[in-house]
Amino acid sequence: MTQKQSAFRLYSGRLQPYKGWAFKPLGTSEMADALVKTGRLVTLFGGSGFIGRHVVRALARDGWRVRVASRRPDLAFHLQPLGKVGQIHAVQANLRFPDSIVHALRDADVVVNLVGILSETGAQTFDSVQAEGAEALAKAARAAGASAFVQLSAIGADAGGASAYARSKARGEALVQAAFPGAIVLRPSVVFGPEDQFFNRFAAMARYLPALPLIGGGGTKLQPVFVGDVAKAAALAVSGGATAGSIYELGGPEVATLRRIMEFVLKTTGRKRPLTPISFGQAKLIGLISEAATKLSFGLYPQTFAITRDQVELLRTDNVVSDAAKAEGRTLEGLGITPESFEAFAPTYLARYRATGLFADRRFA
Repeated sequence: MTQKQSAFRLYSGRLQPYKGWAFKPLGTSEMADALVKTGRLVTLFGGSGFIGRHVVRALARDGWRVRVASRRPDLAFHLQPLGKVGQIHAVQANLRFPDSIVHALRDADVVVNLVGILSETGAQTFDSVQAEGAEALAKAARAAGASAFVQLSAIGADAGGASAYARSKARGEALVQAAFPGAIVLRPSVVFGPEDQFFNRFAAMARYLPALPLIGGGGTKLQPVFVGDVAKAAALAVSGGATAGSIYELGGPEVATLRRIMEFVLKTTGRKRPLTPISFGQAKLIGLISEAATKLSFGLYPQTFAITRDQVELLRTDNVVSDAAKAEGRTLEGLGITPESFEAFAPTYLARYRATGLFADRRFA
């Protein structure tokens, strides 16, 4: 028997005897079933971040083809397993460079902007990213013929606020809705989840610090919202499940003060640390020192302990869903989403911070 006669090849997912040298695509029917069956394409800016990965997963589950636009596409490769073969891919784009935006939006049906920063570094200022950058993307999306635009903002966005972050978010909302009439804005409160920089940060601080600071006495009210619920809201907005031109405020089922949240973290992690109230003035001084340390260390200062004066300013105002949003149904519940409680979910990923280990009896902590 010759090599040609004994040859086998993969065909339709099974080993078949050789039937000629003519080429036929491997596993045609099976691969067709595995591939996405829709031509709907959404371009997602900021998809490689904490919230972005959950939004990508939600959109993939809904059958969308997802194009993740990122300054560093190599940092978005981990998203590909969240969908089917060929469903998710990354491209290079930067909100500060219009040409890159145009290429990223080619043939996109819907555009989602999740890009945001919590502190300014170099050219990445609040206004350049969260205002001008958002406006440039909205204008390009309209010019590209996108049918919908979803903008992620934040509760607390205020054009007249003392915080530069809050002002830039409000300005970004206004610019987006002017550039793309009908754009949907999502304003989440503090977002929590396995990779968050909120509960994880407090738990890490309790591991190293002898006491935890309570900025402003810990009286600021927050309404932590689960990242998976934010992702569901974004997916609904993309698919037409939200009212065009509306601003939705997304909060969890519990409103808690900063003090209560800190106490919850300490109880969950089994750490005994005193909570030390400090005034906003003292906190801003600490923020000034932290900003200087970050610059002088060329970014090597531990982010766990870093805080800015602008972030302190944000804590002067409660971060909760407004009564107007509740009355008008511009909430998670209004979208048909039952919000997840932080007290029920956060312990699943905070357990690793326990003093005596993940599986140890807490009574010995």
